Amino acid sequence: MKFLIVGLGNIGAEYELTRHNIGFLVLDKLAEDQEAAFQPDKLANKAEFRFKGRTVHIIKPTTYMNLSGKSVNYWQQQLKIALKQTLIITDDVALPFGTLRLRARGSNAGHNGLKHIEATLGTTSYPRLKFGVGDNFHKGQQADYVLSRFSASEFEELPSYIDKAIEMIQSFCTVGIDRTMSRYN
Repeated sequence: MKFLIVGLGNIGAEYELTRHNIGFLVLDKLAEDQEAAFQPDKLANKAEFRFKGRTVHIIKPTTYMNLSGKSVNYWQQQLKIALKQTLIITDDVALPFGTLRLRARGSNAGHNGLKHIEATLGTTSYPRLKFGVGDNFHKGQQADYVLSRFSASEFEELPSYIDKAIEMIQSFCTVGIDRTMSRYN
């Protein structure tokens, strides 16, 4: 059985530790834990590993956030992985910092990466793991907020939340989305 795990973010040093790049940060730690190395490939940096009898492909799109759907669509078709076995990891300003929510479907909630994925795939029915980054910004300042770095106190807490996100990804790949949602949401 194969899975595609997509961490959303933007390439480039200026975006490395920003809230919008939480998908990249989660996959970096997952790859490190699994001793898998990312390699540049078409539309993404890609790694793969085996986990409990499953082949897990992880990608960090190199298309920038607003064109994430191109990478997701390409790798789903290339690897022949069903949408229900694809998980998108994204930041979410509607959730308090560190809150994790797994969903089988849903709206894009104004997130440009999810908007492009929906437009490209033609559906809102795809699994996503939403990582809360909080909403500590003034009206009209959302873009600046998600493109800013985590505060010092958030950065100290981040590893434990990233570890929990990895547990949820591993659960998604082994027991499925319904049981994982029941256990973690």
